[in-house]
Amino acid sequence: MTLTTDFTTVAELDSALLRLSAGERRWADLPLTRRADLLQQVAHQAAEQASDWVEAACRAKRISPSSPLAGEEWLSGPYPVITNAATLARSLRDLSCGDSPIAHVPTSVAPGGRVALDVFPHQIWDRLLLSGVSAKVWLKPGVSVTQARSAAGLAQLDPATTHGMSVVLGAGNITSIAVLDTLYELIAHNRVVILKLNPVLGEMFDAINAVLRPLSERGFVEVVRGGVEVGSYLVDHPNVAHVHITGSSASHDAIVFGTGPEGEARRRAGVPKLGKTITSELGGVSPTVVVPTGWSAKDIRFQAEHLATQRLHNGGYNCIAAQVAVIPSEWSKKGEFLRELRDQIDKAPARPAYYPGSDQRVAAAADRHATANARENGRLLIEGLSPDQVAEAFTVEYFSPVLAVVEIPGDGIAYLRAASRFVNERLEGTLGANVLVHPRYRRKLGREFEWFVESLRYGTIAINAWTGVGYLTAAAPWGGFPGATLVDVESGIGLVHNASLVDDTERTVVTGPFRPLSRSLITGQLSITPKPAWFVRNTHAHHVGRKMVAFAADPKATRLPSLFASALRG
Repeated sequence: MTLTTDFTTVAELDSALLRLSAGERRWADLPLTRRADLLQQVAHQAAEQASDWVEAACRAKRISPSSPLAGEEWLSGPYPVITNAATLARSLRDLSCGDSPIAHVPTSVAPGGRVALDVFPHQIWDRLLLSGVSAKVWLKPGVSVTQARSAAGLAQLDPATTHGMSVVLGAGNITSIAVLDTLYELIAHNRVVILKLNPVLGEMFDAINAVLRPLSERGFVEVVRGGVEVGSYLVDHPNVAHVHITGSSASHDAIVFGTGPEGEARRRAGVPKLGKTITSELGGVSPTVVVPTGWSAKDIRFQAEHLATQRLHNGGYNCIAAQVAVIPSEWSKKGEFLRELRDQIDKAPARPAYYPGSDQRVAAAADRHATANARENGRLLIEGLSPDQVAEAFTVEYFSPVLAVVEIPGDGIAYLRAASRFVNERLEGTLGANVLVHPRYRRKLGREFEWFVESLRYGTIAINAWTGVGYLTAAAPWGGFPGATLVDVESGIGLVHNASLVDDTERTVVTGPFRPLSRSLITGQLSITPKPAWFVRNTHAHHVGRKMVAFAADPKATRLPSLFASALRG
């Protein structure tokens, strides 16, 4: 029986599942050092396939490989796969020597007395490649450093005990997600994996298959294509023990409870149709909270471009794309900021709406908001929303180039408290939140700002950065804020990435430089680039991305001058 136009048949799927069953037994016998070697081979393959990978991604998204937009594909495709696989390999080698993967990670104290792991920068190269960027992983309250170090390793603490077979339902937007999810299932949970690629990224099959070949040729991973029928067959297969999905809460609920009135009735009753465990990374409505005290005209221009990037990176098809910008209603420079924001949205490079249904979602958003303002290139800006009104932009992830602006009364501490209540209580999802604040004002606020960050119920929080930078940080966990359930899944259950294999994590907090080179020196936060490589208007992003991939694969000092030269031209 043929299931899809990709000619995936039941017989082919059953054969793949049989190979994985045999592979699970071999995986159980495989020493940690050999597992680490295979991960290094995956990193090597990702570097070897990088050009083909990016070309395939550009075909899928209908952009030119020679365009600066291709920089997004270098940095969100092979780059995180190389760094993640290498970090996982290092973690396994630490475990094989009887050491904790985080034995030498510096620690600090986060708000509320939590232990924080200072996971980035990890080495000198990190300071150079992502200058001014740091990342801390906050552990859950009450977890000590000793406990964290002893628990780090997750399922690899008992590598001979495997946990069956997992089906990974790959994402259709960022090309590295499916690979990273596969590696995490295999290592963190000790499950062999059948990866079903999303049809939107069907062009990626050959490249991803080649990258994962060190694992697939030994029966530890299988890669298949297909649509809903293939996914349903795998999810329901009796030999599959676990499901992992990257997608929407609606897709999660359809898998867990079924569809239509029957599925909704099961969800309300809390009675799953799915008879196996599931983890998920889902989207939501991500906010950017603007704290504008002390901003100059240049700060307004730069941060407006920053916010436009947070919305428009990858065309707006990101699960942590900023959808709601929060600003003070009495801000004296509000008009100037909004003019700059409109201008930056309009000037961002045009690109095709490659993700299915995008134009329809933009049109729906325009119809449902009286203050919607159509911009250039199919983008939509919704201005003048208040925090207490009913607005679809607060509860529906549009997954398209739609940005809403909410104005909240007050300033200083009162504004922060009101912003915290709004983003926690009114916005759907808990995956990522961004905060833009002048470092001097942040220091002035002191403990009040610490309280504000602590109050945000999001899995990744970026301060003067975008949460997408957290995605690039291999040792940082990625996922929704803890506490989601099958019935109220929020932004997902469980984690991915987390290449140091840390248990009991609560959130990741990323901090970046408030200003670019050379103005960053004024705030004491050094940045060696005038425009970060992930900014949508960086004209040399494709060159920087290519060179960062080459450096990640083979970190030699001789590669740095050329990389920095490209970065400085951005």
